[in-house]
Amino acid sequence: MKAIEAFSRQSHGGRAIVASLALGILLSFGLASRASERAEAASLRVEATSMTLDWNAVAQAAGRIFVSGPRWTGFPGPSVALLEPGNRLRPFPDRAWSDWKPGLDARRKFVNVNALHVDAEGKLWVVDTGTPQFGGPPVAGGAKLVRLDAGTGEVIRIYPLGSEAAPAGTYIDDIRFNGAHAYLTDAGTGALLVLDIASGQCRRVLAGHPAVMARANRPIIIGGQTLRDGKGQPLRINVDPLEVSPDGKILYFGPLEGPWSQVPTAALDDASLSSERLAAQVTPWADLPPIGGSTMDPEGRLYFTALKDNTVYRRERDGRIVALLTDPRLHWADAPILIENRALWLPAAQLDRLPQFNLGKSAIQLPFALVSLKIAP
Repeated sequence: MKAIEAFSRQSHGGRAIVASLALGILLSFGLASRASERAEAASLRVEATSMTLDWNAVAQAAGRIFVSGPRWTGFPGPSVALLEPGNRLRPFPDRAWSDWKPGLDARRKFVNVNALHVDAEGKLWVVDTGTPQFGGPPVAGGAKLVRLDAGTGEVIRIYPLGSEAAPAGTYIDDIRFNGAHAYLTDAGTGALLVLDIASGQCRRVLAGHPAVMARANRPIIIGGQTLRDGKGQPLRINVDPLEVSPDGKILYFGPLEGPWSQVPTAALDDASLSSERLAAQVTPWADLPPIGGSTMDPEGRLYFTALKDNTVYRRERDGRIVALLTDPRLHWADAPILIENRALWLPAAQLDRLPQFNLGKSAIQLPFALVSLKIAP
């Protein structure tokens, strides 16, 4: 995921493309993996567990591992933590940042963290949606980005996301960096955000474009069942995952349910470009299924977790899909990261098992696990 709370209010028509590969195992929405292409047998290693944090993000910076999770899952957290030996979670940068309660000033507290990411300078960024309740609006001062020194915990800069960048109905989901700019997804109303890192100016682009909107004919299916919201309707999550190509020239993005599109970053960065001219440069990229999260390596290979079958896949640069590992512990594995290009770390969030999606009953299997998978060169 990164935005299970992105509650799409619109859907756009589209057709599901089923790709057929010889000797293939056909999966939903064109995802296929031939037995001859399956990576050699691998196994998961449990790096840490938690009873208090439903983590859906992990990051490595300054030689340390950081984790985070959204407030609306009902677990006490902390919102952002440094992972220490013995499964200890030390609130980061300090406990005060994780102790927000209704009525408190949200400008220097984490309201609802949905993503962590590290920039080219090794600084840790925290994406705070500012929405404490599932489907609720951002609280005043809540929607923001926080840039931190991962070694010292110093708050380097806070980027408020006001009503123009994060209007009612938004769910600021994830972030990627490219030189002087950062790109974010709004999985709530459906839009991309372009942040000028130096000035702090943030622009909404492609709002409502078909490429950012969930489609009614692409349901999220887990365990053979369609995932539904609290009203019993199929859950739809607008633009959620995103990646920047290794050369920085292309942004790849799409709804959680797929498919993915691409757009030149030069077009995104050009504030003078009209919305019509920008939209004209969006083209299809990959017909991927509903995923929990993704990451891209320096060679441009995309690693992603398919929600349907608890499997980690890799999309090669030529478009081939390779299954790396299937394991029940990868249930809604979210936001993977590559560590030194040798290991894939994945927090298993089990978001579909929360009471909001199970008629008010929790199906969570504690403890939550942070797992890793070695990657063959």
